[in-house]
Amino acid sequence: MEWEFNSYYTLIAATLVLLVGKFLVQKIKFLRDFNIPEPVAGGLIAAIVLFALHEAYGVSFKFEKPLQDAFMLIFFTSIGLSADFSRLKAGGLPLVIFTAVVGAFIIVQNFVGVGLASALGLDPLIGLITGSITLTGGHGTAGAWGPDFESKFGLTGATGLGMASATFGLVFGGLIGGPVARRLINKMGRKPIVKTAKSDDNDATDDIFEQAQRTRLITADSAVETLAMFAACLAFAEIVDGYDKAFFDLPKFVWCLFAGVVIRNVLTAAFKVNMFDRAIDVFGNASLSLFLSMALLNLKLWELTGLAGPVTIILAVQTVVMILYATFVTYVFMGRDYDSAVLAAGHCGFGLGATPTAVANMQSITQTFGPSHKAFLIVPMVGAFFVDLLNAAILSGFISVLKG
Repeated sequence: MEWEFNSYYTLIAATLVLLVGKFLVQKIKFLRDFNIPEPVAGGLIAAIVLFALHEAYGVSFKFEKPLQDAFMLIFFTSIGLSADFSRLKAGGLPLVIFTAVVGAFIIVQNFVGVGLASALGLDPLIGLITGSITLTGGHGTAGAWGPDFESKFGLTGATGLGMASATFGLVFGGLIGGPVARRLINKMGRKPIVKTAKSDDNDATDDIFEQAQRTRLITADSAVETLAMFAACLAFAEIVDGYDKAFFDLPKFVWCLFAGVVIRNVLTAAFKVNMFDRAIDVFGNASLSLFLSMALLNLKLWELTGLAGPVTIILAVQTVVMILYATFVTYVFMGRDYDSAVLAAGHCGFGLGATPTAVANMQSITQTFGPSHKAFLIVPMVGAFFVDLLNAAILSGFISVLKG
């Protein structure tokens, strides 16, 4: 027996999931310490409840996806609209090097995933899901690629598997980043700082896109103008998505992100338009929360039980690979200094989890050993923008080889 919910009731259910998640994060210290997003906390509880109902009564639930897809596209558009090229100049050569290091790791992550999936007798595409789609990509990218894998390649439960893998990465990305950096810092003999006044090491993160809880004041005019930019990006993606299949078939969310980047930088550079970043942040973060809630409502855990063992093995190996790469590649190529150690902690955060996890990892280090403005400048820009473009391009190459 299947119960179907239209878009209206799906939206109601998603908001209830968010409220439950907010309550859980407020009350459970573990969830706060590891920066588990409210929609993930509430969504996993909802998925477990739906799983219990399915096992006990044979009931399954189907939530309509048009709104889910729309919120996903709005979120990626907001990332593009937040990417100001004028800020990239401040990053300089270290920004370029770190971006290259991250890109190389995405390739390594996918080789590990595909290789282990094949060795364990699984579809190689599962190796991509337990690779950069969910680990470097996070929940948003997992939800974006999952439906493509299900519809184009018949990989049942791809979205649900992606959400479960992304949650694993989010937790372990927060667990390993601090210890990796502390080991490197201890080897260089740096001592914890003695604070005599309020530290300013958080100042550099004031404008980070992922600070969803920060209060932002917007007006009706700025909201309408921002929505017009979102609409232009969505319209562009809808048009291009129908023609790109002839030369390079990219998911629609990549075109939304690209359109956002172009519109943002053309308006600010050529027309000196004052962008309403606060409105962009609000719409982007709200859309991400609703998208994740809806995606997790559609998480059918009973379809994943047969994959639990092999997938856990792959994810455990990916965690070890992340530790080794951050220690012997990220740290070394970024200069073998204190900033490099902090960058290694950040890379662990979004290499397995998400940019907010990366920021939390770095803050745990800088609060003890002192500020690293270089790390706080580079990691948010790479983690919130460049990594999505790199990931989409590399994944398209892997998929074309595996299924070409």
